Amino acid sequence: MDKFGKFSIIPSVQPTHCTSDMFWAEERLGDRIEHAYNFKQLMDQLGWIPTGTDFPVEDISPIKTFFAAVFRKNLDYLPEEGFRMDEGLTREETLRSMTSWAAKVSFEEDVKGSIEPGKYADFIITDRDIMTVSEREILSTKIIRTYVGGELVFK
Repeated sequence: MDKFGKFSIIPSVQPTHCTSDMFWAEERLGDRIEHAYNFKQLMDQLGWIPTGTDFPVEDISPIKTFFAAVFRKNLDYLPEEGFRMDEGLTREETLRSMTSWAAKVSFEEDVKGSIEPGKYADFIITDRDIMTVSEREILSTKIIRTYVGGELVFK
C-alpha cells in the first residue's frame, strides 16, 4: 500500500465496485480483503484520490457514486453499519474526488473540477444538498439541471 505514496502512483477508484462486490469479496479474496477497497488509505498516500464510475460496468450516476464512497452501502442500505467504514471517505473528500481531484488526475485542473472564472463550468444542480441531508435522502436526490461548458444541457 505504501508504494502509492512512495512512487506517486495515482489509483483509479470506482466506489460502487466496493458496494457491488462486498457480499462476495471476502469469500474470494480471503485475508487479502484487508488490501481491497482501501479508499482512505489510498487517499492518505498522496493527500487526494480521484473517483469515477467504471461505466458501463457500474451505474454512471454521480449520486450513487457519492453514496457508495461515503456510506459504503448498497442501494438497499446494506450492510447497516456500512462495509469497512474505516476506509470510507467523508462527504467533502468524496465531492473533491469527483470534481477537482478527478480533473487533476487528467491534468485538466486549470479548466475543470471547480467553478471559477476561466473554467468550463461543467456542473449539476440537485434538488437537495447532498453535503448535509441524511443518509436516507441521498439516493432519492434528483439532478434537476446539468450544465456543460456553461450551457444548460438538461432540465
